Amino acid sequence: MATTLSEAYRDLPLNLHHIIPLDFSSLRTLPDSHAWPQSDDDHHHFSFNGCYDGVESFIPIIDLMDPNAMELIGLACEKWGAFQLKNHGIPLSVIEEVQVEAKKLFALPAEQKLKGLRSAGGATGYGRARISPFFTKYMWHEGFTIMGSPSDDAKKIWPNDYERFCDIMENYQKQLKMLAEKLTHMIFNLLGISDEEKKWIGSTNHCGAVQLNFYPCCPEPNRAMGLAPHTDTSLLTILHQSQTSGLQIFKEGVGWVPVHPDPNALVVNTGDIMHIISNSRFRCALHRVTVNNTKQRYSVAYFYGPPVDYVVSPLVLNSVPRFRALTVKEYISIKAKNLGGALSLISTHLKTN
Repeated sequence: MATTLSEAYRDLPLNLHHIIPLDFSSLRTLPDSHAWPQSDDDHHHFSFNGCYDGVESFIPIIDLMDPNAMELIGLACEKWGAFQLKNHGIPLSVIEEVQVEAKKLFALPAEQKLKGLRSAGGATGYGRARISPFFTKYMWHEGFTIMGSPSDDAKKIWPNDYERFCDIMENYQKQLKMLAEKLTHMIFNLLGISDEEKKWIGSTNHCGAVQLNFYPCCPEPNRAMGLAPHTDTSLLTILHQSQTSGLQIFKEGVGWVPVHPDPNALVVNTGDIMHIISNSRFRCALHRVTVNNTKQRYSVAYFYGPPVDYVVSPLVLNSVPRFRALTVKEYISIKAKNLGGALSLISTHLKTN
């Protein structure tokens, strides 16, 4: 039985052609494999200037030191499923170190990066986005996934010089875990969730992962996709993005809204597990990443959630439960086969013809 996040994914292998990225450095034109049809993805070229019906519509920026931070976070989760967080307590030096190591990693020759290629049944290491099999075209993206210590994968890439990379990534996970725990306590308190249901917070067997993302310059950015639209499985995702735009969040009635980079802020979004626990009160943010032809883009995402054997169910019972109870591992398995349809498959709503 799976006891860790990486073990949960081991039961859900991908085909190798869904794992190996292109050698983007060798390309001068967009290959057909990465050319997205114009009809795909709900008007891929939608542009948004931050104003809708005369009202500015940007995701909220919240100061964690604000006395009303808990209530503001709750409102942001209800309306957007996302917010930018300032005064979050993560030193800028820690974030910058991670960025430096990520840039070094992705700048390596393709043959060296491929030494750390994740296996078909693996969840960590170098490769394409795990959501790749759900789309007919590939994404303009390289990733490196870390769950716990990255040493096994890092040793393959840097046999004699992997310690610094590992130390920096492990420190980042430790710092982000503490921030995620703080935010989870605040949100659960706001939702009125019992102490019994909060006991797993702070445990060592939580689900945590770091995802390093690289979006190279693209020769035809209007026909390519950096990361296709999806929601995260996690309870919370905490993202640091480089000072290059690309991340967008979908808001009903508005469209794709850009999340403008702020060097002092982290982007927080709620995932499917938070949506289930809040009984649909909090959104799970549908998001995507676009690319450009002049600037490379980097981001680092930290995914946080309960242990794989934790039973997830609606804990906010202000109305009829909208989802059936299931373990985190069961939900990961359902999502690995259905992606955008996973939540509807566990919905308790009566379906009528």
